Amino acid sequence: MSISKESELVGMMKIGKIVATTLKAMQTYAKPGMTTKELDDFGAEILQTYGARSAPALSYGFPGCTCISVNNEVAHGIPSAERVLQEGDLVNIDVSAELNGFWADNGSSFILGKDIHKKMHLIHTSKRILQMAINRIRGGVRIADIGEVMEREAKKEGYKVIKNLAGHGIGKSLHEEPDNILNYKDRFDRRRFKKNSVVAIETFIATDSTLAVEQPDGWTLVGNKGGYAVQHEHTIVVTDGKPLILTAENGVWD
Repeated sequence: MSISKESELVGMMKIGKIVATTLKAMQTYAKPGMTTKELDDFGAEILQTYGARSAPALSYGFPGCTCISVNNEVAHGIPSAERVLQEGDLVNIDVSAELNGFWADNGSSFILGKDIHKKMHLIHTSKRILQMAINRIRGGVRIADIGEVMEREAKKEGYKVIKNLAGHGIGKSLHEEPDNILNYKDRFDRRRFKKNSVVAIETFIATDSTLAVEQPDGWTLVGNKGGYAVQHEHTIVVTDGKPLILTAENGVWD
């Protein structure tokens, strides 16, 4: 969406804060021995307290309130009473929701407890890349140039990017134009970020894979060449200067 009046900005700021607060609380609440369904139920209660509705459930009939992906899962992991979190798991929580016709989206990957599998560098790299990308976004900047930055920085650290997952426009629905804000440069993409537009910028940084492959459950995505992948995401408003980060309270960069 494009912010055209104060009431729209207020609405986006409100839902942005809600999804950010929910994500941060879920990350703090997550413990070894807990199922991903228990963690999802906790997040659902928070959203319900605010009167917000789960975006993936509302938009696509997703069988959960939030997406919780663990270890080799890249995205769209289904919360399950059978999936028990373990010490050292690489966990990604993606929280998106709607309130009063406004939608926001954010996500974060983190290590549960001790970094047994030595993936903290991967996480730090993803966070740094997200920050670098967002800091370069202005009205008029080419979308492909941001993708180029993301892939270049990932390669510097010995990582890859997932090429069939991307950021997207958001605001009046979960996915809007500009869609496919890629983690790499598409030289044919001539689009530019527009001032006052709302977009969800997200990283997909991987150790081995370059594509996410859907599993038989119809939702969960894993890497085509195995390994691990992480994601960090903020919803922002594009300006002529520094973007307004609507989901800053998720604490991704704390």
